[in-house]
Amino acid sequence: MAFLTTIPSNETSVLLKTIFGTGLKNPSNRTPFSQYPKTLPLKIQATNVVHSIQIQELMTKPRKNTVPEFQFDDYMVKKAKTVNKALDEAIPLQKPIIIHEAMRYSLLAGGKRVRPVLCLAACELVGGDEALAIPMACAVEMIHTMSLIHDDLPCMDNDDLRRGKPTNHKVFGEETAVLAGDALLALAFKHVAARTSNVASGRVVKAIAELATAVGSEGLVAGQIVDIYSEGKDVTLKDLEYIHVHKTSVLLEAAVVCGAVMGGGNVIDVERVRKYARYIGLLFQVVDDILDVTKSSEELGKTAGKDLATDKATYPKLMGLSRAKKFAAELVGRAVEELSYFDAARAAPLYHLANYIAYRSNEVHTIQ
Repeated sequence: MAFLTTIPSNETSVLLKTIFGTGLKNPSNRTPFSQYPKTLPLKIQATNVVHSIQIQELMTKPRKNTVPEFQFDDYMVKKAKTVNKALDEAIPLQKPIIIHEAMRYSLLAGGKRVRPVLCLAACELVGGDEALAIPMACAVEMIHTMSLIHDDLPCMDNDDLRRGKPTNHKVFGEETAVLAGDALLALAFKHVAARTSNVASGRVVKAIAELATAVGSEGLVAGQIVDIYSEGKDVTLKDLEYIHVHKTSVLLEAAVVCGAVMGGGNVIDVERVRKYARYIGLLFQVVDDILDVTKSSEELGKTAGKDLATDKATYPKLMGLSRAKKFAAELVGRAVEELSYFDAARAAPLYHLANYIAYRSNEVHTIQ
């Protein structure tokens, strides 16, 4: 597949490494940071930071603590309510009514709000208050919703169901759906710029640049276009990783990194959470692929088995279901290992979020 020969060589493949692990485990059996496997040498390229040698010199040793007791469900409900209220206020129903109805239809369709919660949790991880990151958290969700609206269009993935409801273009028509996505993208950046307060302007600009990179031709668009041009071709594990690192994990990464930046994190904190987010972003897609072949449409809240029907490259297809599950377990371990460098109490939400993504089972429709 000649198109993929243009992929930068600095994208280090996780999937070509030897895969270890013991498979997905029951999330109720929480494992201490120190007991997770450390056999997957994923290398994450740092962007806009000090030289890697300087970073290594500044790195602290991981803590040998376990995750404290934490009411994860209560935390998620509380944060989701905060985000939902902010999103509702961000898009009032005003003229032109039809476009704002379409924007609100998809944006307020429900869900656990994993991406904005990741943003808020990263802000708090580095010592910031959630109020500093609320506008950014909303912006991330607006962009995520835009990507879903556009992905579902007939010219893209052609889906009829999203979050258990008819997709945007099925309700409002293709033209309105395209414009609703465009409007959400524009509003996201306006919202961060206009609503963020008590954060140094330099940090706001840095976060906006991070978010824009995640959405554009170096991020989400890159993953989407390579995915499109890969259809009907032989796709390797390295190719598949490139697609999903850019198409799926990049926005999760931006959510976490931007939250840490808004919260006042230093360069080392930011790069630690960047690596954590890169792991859970890839994890999200691996689990999504697994659920696509093991769950029904009603359980997922979206069309199940579509990847298999269209002969699309997925992790279970290229690795086998058993190895895909082991790989997911390995990614969880590597993600939480990055959190072991932080205070355990502050890291608890991100630890549990990683496990939530890994073990979400038929609750996947609440994350999408």
